[in-house]
Amino acid sequence: QVQLVETGGETVPSGGSLRLSCAASGRVSSIKAMGWYRQAPGNQREWVATITASGYTNYADSVDGRFSISRDKVKNMMYLQMNNLKPEDTAVYYCNAAVSIDGGTVPHWGQGTQVTVSS
Repeated sequence: QVQLVETGGETVPSGGSLRLSCAASGRVSSIKAMGWYRQAPGNQREWVATITASGYTNYADSVDGRFSISRDKVKNMMYLQMNNLKPEDTAVYYCNAAVSIDGGTVPHWGQGTQVTVSS
């Protein structure tokens, strides 16, 4: 099992910046890829960004060029640097880890952290 805890969410003005953190604990050696998802009120959870074990990154079109995902394997941390924030970025942001268990891959989730962008 892997435990994930997100921090860093807060209210920021439009155009501002924010960095989210995700702390991983437990069987972290079993983590393959990690990523960020978000869910706005009334919407389904949507994918934001992914970083693989080798460091390859990928972003949703809506955040590409504004957000940057990174990972510190020594500290067992993952980050999401968010720049030029827009009101439509308002959502609960979730940390996700793809964990290798018994030959399969099981997704693990954090509890979420609220990001609010005021216009």
